[in-house]
Amino acid sequence: MNALVIAEHDNASLKGSTLNTVTAAALFGAQVHVLVAGHDCGAAVEAASKIAGVTKVIAVDAPHFGAGLAENVAEQVLSLAAGYSHILAPATAYGKSVLPRVAAKLNVAQVSEITKVVAPDTFERPIYAGNAIATVQSGDHTKVITVRTTAFDAATTTGSAAVETAGAVPDFGKSAFISRKLAKSERPELISARVIVAGGRGVGSAENFKILEPLADKLGAAMGASRAAVDAGFVPNDWQVGQTGKIVAPELYIAVGISGAIQHLAGMKDSKTIVAINKDPEAPIFSVADYGLVGDLFDVVPKLADAIA
Repeated sequence: MNALVIAEHDNASLKGSTLNTVTAAALFGAQVHVLVAGHDCGAAVEAASKIAGVTKVIAVDAPHFGAGLAENVAEQVLSLAAGYSHILAPATAYGKSVLPRVAAKLNVAQVSEITKVVAPDTFERPIYAGNAIATVQSGDHTKVITVRTTAFDAATTTGSAAVETAGAVPDFGKSAFISRKLAKSERPELISARVIVAGGRGVGSAENFKILEPLADKLGAAMGASRAAVDAGFVPNDWQVGQTGKIVAPELYIAVGISGAIQHLAGMKDSKTIVAINKDPEAPIFSVADYGLVGDLFDVVPKLADAIA
């Protein structure tokens, strides 16, 4: 029984989500192989070979893999699929784009966003915005799985796996990479940040979101937001935390002016420590908070930032 993990990377380095996915794959008691499909991706291949628990890295280097187009990566996975009982990818935008194509062509049911491995064919996954946990058993010959990375610790990088070069499948030809615009920030990436300061509709405006910046700066935190704040145009879409945004589990999550709708809680309730600041003592966010502070955020947040200084 072998498990294949699809590495998420930018050709120069691995995304942290790959390390969490390897941890999940190792729980099957199988040999874990990692596929790195890219272009000029030697650095990512080397990083994958150092992941503890990985026994082999399959490197595929071709120009049409450079942008990570889901159609091409899926075809490469399919060319290798016969040798694996489990195929896994992180439940990120990348994994959610690649693996459904693989599952459809293998004629199997994908098991999405697992949070626990019960047995090699049995998994737990959240449903109803995280209000219930379903136990799912798959009888398919190949288990195609996306992994909610916040539910698994990151594998260490103390390994020394063998690297094998595989032939690249031809360009699928149904899509082409045109351009990519990257949002640059000196703050940590939201998904991997140790600390997140997030604001909600209660912050009031895009201008008012600046009141959170000194606190985030002093904590070395990423900044996030609820869907209500994003929909109101206060902040960019890529700040959104929640069921329809990014799923996070930092060591510290500070929710400011966020009431705590079910969809938002689904995206952050696994955070190690949650601090909620809200003027409404009945706000649902307090039900998951480790520490709650009832007060006016425009008074509390600056004082909190000053106290940290």
